[in-house]
Amino acid sequence: MTGAREAAAALGLPFAEAPPRLPARDLLAPLPMQYARRHLVLPLVRDAERLEVAVADPHALAALDDLRLLYGARVDPLVVPAEVLREAISRAYDAAASAASEDGASLGARLELDATPLDDAAEPPDLLEAGEDAPAIRLINAVLYEAVRAGASDIHIEPFERSLAVRLRVDGVLQDLLAPPLRLHAALASRVKIMAGLDIAERRLPQDGRIALRVGGRDVDVRVSIVPTAAGERVVLRLLDRASVLRDVSDLGLSAATTAGLSGILPSPHGLFLVTGPTGSGKTTTLYALLRRLATGERNVLTIEDPVEYQLRGIGQMQVAPRIGLTFAAGLRAILRQDPDVILVGEIRDRETMEIAMQAALTGHLVLATLHTNDAASALTRLLDMGAEPFLIASSVLGALAQRLVRRVCSACGGAGCASCHGDGFRGRTGIHELLVIDDEARALIMRRSDASALRRHATAAGMTTLREDGFAKAAAGITTEGEVLRATRDEDG
Repeated sequence: MTGAREAAAALGLPFAEAPPRLPARDLLAPLPMQYARRHLVLPLVRDAERLEVAVADPHALAALDDLRLLYGARVDPLVVPAEVLREAISRAYDAAASAASEDGASLGARLELDATPLDDAAEPPDLLEAGEDAPAIRLINAVLYEAVRAGASDIHIEPFERSLAVRLRVDGVLQDLLAPPLRLHAALASRVKIMAGLDIAERRLPQDGRIALRVGGRDVDVRVSIVPTAAGERVVLRLLDRASVLRDVSDLGLSAATTAGLSGILPSPHGLFLVTGPTGSGKTTTLYALLRRLATGERNVLTIEDPVEYQLRGIGQMQVAPRIGLTFAAGLRAILRQDPDVILVGEIRDRETMEIAMQAALTGHLVLATLHTNDAASALTRLLDMGAEPFLIASSVLGALAQRLVRRVCSACGGAGCASCHGDGFRGRTGIHELLVIDDEARALIMRRSDASALRRHATAAGMTTLREDGFAKAAAGITTEGEVLRATRDEDG
C-alpha cells in the first residue's frame, strides 16, 4: 500500500485507500473483465470530457492509452492499492452480472433476438429487429449477441450445486462471461428448448436441436445439446457462422508449398484425398473451401455429411439419418447412382464406408473424406487398421492433409493484451498443416504394411513440412507464438 502511495506522489497523481465508488453497469460494458483484472484498471465515472480510472500501477501507460481510445475520453488516473483494486473489480463486475440477470440488459441486450427452429420455413428475423421483454429471454438474447460479437464457437450454461456459470469458447479457450443467480437456470434452459423446438417438460434425457439466427445480416446456425447432470441440465450451444466457415482456399493459412501440393492433387479426376485432425481442428472449413474450388459448374459435386454445416451453392448435400437407415455407407451408395464427379464423405467411420469410398475413388470419382488421426501418415495406417487391403490404399489414395488451429497474435497490440483481444494477446485463429503426397516410394511402403513412423520419415525426407515446422514458421513470421504451436502439436512429442 505504501508503494502505491509513493508512486502516486512521485507522479503527482491522487491516491485513495479504496475506490470511492463502483462504476455504473453501462460504464463497464465496453471493457472485458479479463482485461480489467489483468491490467488492474477500473473505470469509475465519466463525464463529457474525462474518464476517472482506478489503477494499481500508474506507470501502465499502455493500458491507460487503451482506455482513452476505448472510451474516447481523457483518462484521469486514481492510484489504488493492487489488492484493494482487485477486489473492487470483482465486486463491480459481479454486481453488473447480477443486475443483468434480473433485467437482461447487459452485453448488448438492448438489441433483442427472436429465433425459430431451423426446420421452420419462415426466415428468422434479424437480431437487430426483434424484441422480447421477459428476463430469461432477454438474458439468453444478450448472451447470444455477445457470443456472436466475440466470435465464440460455443456457449456453455453450466449449473453447479450452488452456482450457475455462463462461459464462451473464444479461439478455442473457455472464458467466463456471466454468473447469474442459480434460480434462473430452469428458465434459461427452458428458453433454449423453446428456441430449438425441444420438449421443455423432458428433463431426464439428453436432447439435441438446432436454431437459426440472423445477427446484423449474418446467418448463424446454432446446434443445441442439453444433458441432464446431478446439478441440473447442462446446455451447450455451438455457433456456426457462415462467414467463418465458408472461406476460400487462399484464406486457410496454407503455406506456399502446401498450396502447391494441393494444386497438384485437386485436378485429379479420381482418387481419395483425406483431411485429418481432432474435433475442432477446422477440417470442415478446409473441405468446404476445397469443394467450392471444385464446384465449377462442369462437375457434379455431391456430399454426405453429419450434419450438413451449411448449404453450398451448386453442390448437392445429403445429411445422414441413422435412425431411418441413412448411414454414411447407405448414402454413399445412393450418391454413386447420381453420376457424381466429386464426392465428399463427412467422415469415414467404419469399414463399409471406407471400402465404398475407396472403390468410388478407383472407378472415376474424386473422393474427399475426413479421418480422426493425429498426423497425415497415421491416416494411411488407420485405413490398414480398419481392414483395407494395402493394394487398394496404394492405388486409390492421393494424399492426406493433417491440420490444427492455433491462435493468432492480436494485430492491434502485437500480443501484449488490449481491449480488442480482451487482454489475452490473441485474436482469431489460423491453421497449421502438413501435406503427405503419395508417391511411388510411399506406395511401396504401404504395400509392405509399414507403420506410420516409416511413412512419416519418407515424407519428411521427400520435403513434407510437419505440423510443428509449419507452426514454427508462422511463429517466426509473428502470426502466432511458439507456445501456441507446442500446445497444438503436443501429440507429436510421443
